[in-house]
Parts: sequence; structure tokens; C-alpha cells
Amino acid sequence: MASGPSGSGSAPAPGSPVVFRGGTVLTMDDRRTVLTGADVLVVGKRVEAVGPSLAVPEGTAEIDATGGIVMPGMIDTHRHMWQTAMRGYGADWTLTQYFVWYYLEHGRHFRPEDVYAGNLLSAIEALDAGVTTTVDWSHGLQTVQHADAAVDALEEVPGRFVLAYGNIQAAPWEWSAAPEFRDFVARRFRGDDMLGFQMAFDVTGDPAFPEKAAFEVARELGATVTTHAGVWGATDDNGIRLMHDHGFMTPGTVYVHAATLDADSYHRIAATGGSVSVSTESEQSCGQGYPPTWALRAHGIPVSLSMDTSVWWSGDLFSAMRATLGADRAREHLEAHAVGETVTHAHLRAEQVVEWATRGGARALGLDGKVGSLEAGRKADVVLIRNDHSPVMFPLLNPYGHVAFQAQRADVHTVVVDGRVVKYDHRLVGVDLVKARRTVEATIEHLRGRLGGEAWERGMNPDIPETKVLDNPYTYTGYRSAGTHGG
Repeated sequence: MASGPSGSGSAPAPGSPVVFRGGTVLTMDDRRTVLTGADVLVVGKRVEAVGPSLAVPEGTAEIDATGGIVMPGMIDTHRHMWQTAMRGYGADWTLTQYFVWYYLEHGRHFRPEDVYAGNLLSAIEALDAGVTTTVDWSHGLQTVQHADAAVDALEEVPGRFVLAYGNIQAAPWEWSAAPEFRDFVARRFRGDDMLGFQMAFDVTGDPAFPEKAAFEVARELGATVTTHAGVWGATDDNGIRLMHDHGFMTPGTVYVHAATLDADSYHRIAATGGSVSVSTESEQSCGQGYPPTWALRAHGIPVSLSMDTSVWWSGDLFSAMRATLGADRAREHLEAHAVGETVTHAHLRAEQVVEWATRGGARALGLDGKVGSLEAGRKADVVLIRNDHSPVMFPLLNPYGHVAFQAQRADVHTVVVDGRVVKYDHRLVGVDLVKARRTVEATIEHLRGRLGGEAWERGMNPDIPETKVLDNPYTYTGYRSAGTHGG
């Protein structure tokens, strides 16, 4: 047997079987089975077996998982990857300021190479954090050249991705009807589960329902739709009603945020089998509405997790799980206190948010049965959380609680995607960080030059609009100056 013990040696050779030995295994199967002192064997692109003391083929590389947690790769169902080159720039923004900066003023300045730079960095950081599948909610695709650049970056990084095609600079019924869009889809997507396809656009609630044409294109292409729904001041129950009345609410539809909907809209989502991508850090910071997991649980709506954009937040799902538990429990306590009661048992448990971060994402993307759990025959997307240099990794008493509240990016020891080791001993494998840094620096230089030094600095904390309120930016009108905006 080949050896690649934790903390020493090089990553297992490409193509060789790999076994994780002696870890606490969160299978995320239908019973949420947890195994202690167990092994996970990867042969080729699939999980071959899960259990104690597994016999393995000759030449299998062994990774010591003792004291660690072996779990499925995490899945992010909504990440604006093209914005990652602007990491942290909008840390103090509100949603209104985000709309002004990207939708109304400066989003048009992003060239194809800038979309490439953001996607490349975002894809790399996802793998580093154990996020093995990421939906690129790519609404910066002003041209097909931008779209090709986005896919070029995704294909360069050994992760599993879904390109959700969008364009905030044009109406969805316009860009989806363009021949070059259909040509792009035909050229770049061949049914490979390493690169999926969605259409990403929002429904404003206009009674004329102009988005109907884009939904029809999605249906013709066999593509699912992901849409920002229930965002305060932007998308509301009228959009849900229009989608439902025209037959466009499907089991594959992903509703992002869904934070300000009424009970009727939640019933419609539940009845049609859709799911909601919750971005708790975003919702509780920007004002889309209170993170809705408390309402989704009440209506039995499936949930997945997402981090939204690195313009504000960390690109990992540990933060998302932690924030989601906190927001849900805070809501539960506040409502109980309002009527003079006390919560004695939390309804949302750590194991549920871990499931949302793994199996929930797989279900939302139609990949359940392929990824999201560690079971024989599933695709081998595997994460080992182990850090012998951290006092936070012991004692390991409640593994779900440890993942949700204790672990962080630095504790991700090994990541496997589609049977390929892409991170080992806390270091990425086969990833050119120097190139990523160079491309991102070129993008920052370009954008800073377009805005000018003063506007660049002011953009990190722009003046708060005071009087005039512009139309909802989701109406896709051709603004040339944001002026002021009410979000």
C-alpha cells in the first residue's frame, strides 16, 4: 500500500485509489449515519466503500483521518463568482449601494478578462474551503465573450461548477433570444456533470410578465432557472404568482433569498417542488429580508446554502452554516419572548444545516444520487477536516456541531473532487495561485483606472441616498447615472 499520512509527504498520485482511515464519517445518507473510526475508499471517480477497516486495492494511497471528520464536499447554490476580484471592497455596503455600484454605474466596466479573473479566484477559493460544487450566478455576462471567459476559468480549476447565465445590463427576454446565446450553450455544455447550466434572471412582478419569453427559452433548452425572489423592494409575491400562473414553477427552480414572501408564495414553492437558496450572511447584513429558514421549515420547503458574493463575505460555507443557525434561533427566541414564552429546545439543529450545505445543495441542483453524500457508487467529492496544529479540533464530541460551529477553512486538510485530490495537507494541489493573483491585479488596475482614485476610494463607503428613489434595478432599464436609489 502506498502511504500519504496526514501531515507528511506529497499528495496521492493522480488516478491512484485513496482511502481515508479511521475518521468520524458523516455519510449524509438518508439516515444521516455517523460512523466513528471508519474508512472511506475512493477508486476512480467514485466512492467504492464506506466502513471500518476496509480492504483496499494494492497501491492505494492512505490518508490518516484519525481525530478528523470525513464528510461530503459542500455545495454552494448561489455565488456571484465574477465579483471575487473585488473581494472585501463592499464590506460596508447596503444592498442599495451594491445595486448602485454594479447594476447602475460600474458593472458595465468589467471586461471578459475581468470576469475570468473573478471566476478563477473564486473557483480556487471554493476548493480551498471544501466547497466542491459551486453555482456561478453569473449575471455579469454582458456579451458571449464574457460568458466564454467565465467558462474558461471554471474549466481551468478542478472543481464541479454550474454556470447560471445572466446579464444585469440587459433584459432576460433580450439576451436569451440572441442567436449567439444559443450558440454559446450549444458550444460549451455537453451534459458533463462537472459543468452544469442554468439560466439566472429575476422576475419584477410587471403584470405583462415580459420574463415569460426567457422562461420559454429555458424550457426549450432543458435548463432550470435560478431567480432572486422575495428580495425587499425588488422582487415580491407578484413575481411568484406570475411564474405559477404561467406554469414556470418547477421542481428544478431555485429561489434565492425568498426572505419577504407571504404564506401563499411559500405554499406555491412547496407545492411545485422548488427549493430555496439561503444566503444568511447576505440577508441579515444587506436587507433582503430576515433569513427565511424559520418560514421555510414551517412550509416544508427544501433548503440549500450559499454565500452570495465575496464583495462582502467569506467564500466558505462554515460561515454560512454558523450564521444560519444563529439567525434561525434568534428568530425563534424573539417570537417566543414576544408572547412571554421560552424556547426550551432549538428546532433547527446543527445536523440540519450540515445537510443543507451538502445533500440539500445536491437536491437543489438535480445531483442527488451523484454527490452530496458518502455512499458506495456516489461520485467521490470528499472533504477531510483535520488540523493537528489547532486546539479547536479536540475534543470531537458532536461532529455536526463541530462542523457548524468550530471548523473553519484552515481546518480543511484534504479535498477530493470527482476522485481527484485537489487539496492535501492544507495546501491546494495543481493550482496556480501566482497566475490568479496576476489576473486579479490586472482587473483591479483596470477598474481603479476607469473610476479614478477618488471615486474608487469613495466607492467603498458611498454616500447614502437621501431623497430621490429610482426604479427597481431589476427592471433592467438603461440607467446611465445612479443618482440616488432606495434599494
